[in-house]
Amino acid sequence: MTETKISTAAVLASRAPAKINLTLHIEGRRPDGYHELQSLVAFAGAGDYLSFTPAEYFDLTLEGPTAFEAGDGGDNLVARVERALRAEKPGLISGVFHLVKRLPVAAGIGGGSSDAAAALRLLARANGLAADDPALYAAARLTGADIPVCLDPRAKMMGGSGERLGPPMALPPLFAVLINPRVPVETRAVFQKLGLRPGESLGYGPHPAIASGMDFESLLRALKKGRNDMEDAACVLAPVVGHVLAVLSGARGCRLARMSGSGATCFALFESCRQAGAAAKAISRGHPDWWVKATLLR
Repeated sequence: MTETKISTAAVLASRAPAKINLTLHIEGRRPDGYHELQSLVAFAGAGDYLSFTPAEYFDLTLEGPTAFEAGDGGDNLVARVERALRAEKPGLISGVFHLVKRLPVAAGIGGGSSDAAAALRLLARANGLAADDPALYAAARLTGADIPVCLDPRAKMMGGSGERLGPPMALPPLFAVLINPRVPVETRAVFQKLGLRPGESLGYGPHPAIASGMDFESLLRALKKGRNDMEDAACVLAPVVGHVLAVLSGARGCRLARMSGSGATCFALFESCRQAGAAAKAISRGHPDWWVKATLLR
């Protein structure tokens, strides 16, 4: 079902939440060079903010603490995904995007991918496209491997090289602290450090079974059987990741500490909002140069 096109004077807006890989298993490298993965993905309360005004031309402006690192040129993922959707949908109504960039860049939490997914949601609303229009997924997939999972920012399993998505999952409230030491880590470099040749696998074992509706303790037990297979390689490239994990693991009330994506952002899970908030405040005092955020994952 499609919606009636809106007035070109309307201003639309969307959050672009951080994507957190609660698990990230690299099952092997495919003959086409891509890595086969399985990952339980959740989304944080922390994120960027994207607004959009339909117009006869495309433009993108940025503000916020990490706007400079994100860049506002044609290589920004918002610009790239807009071009991709225009190619899928000739005659697409475009417009002016304004991105408030708060998330760290090249951080393993899909900031740029979530921004691009938010842009697709806004373009869909402006053009009366259904949320499940195949053109949205096609544009997302052509632009970046992590964009499809961000189109509907709810917890789910992600497989393949990002193209296989499970249904939304109901997770218990996950009170978390996110830390980025403000050291960018390039995803390509981490994959190269893994050193897998096409056809090779790591052989570390299967992904744990995780079901929608698990309570916190059951989910935590399952998560502890999982891992992030990119963590060791990232620690070699950016040793500060190991330091961040040690700090999170030592925080009072921490039940699990792990790196997200290809790093350098790491997260820790706590039983309560109060524990997560106290840990974030203590860590911020000890490391004022780090990006530290207490948040809720869902």
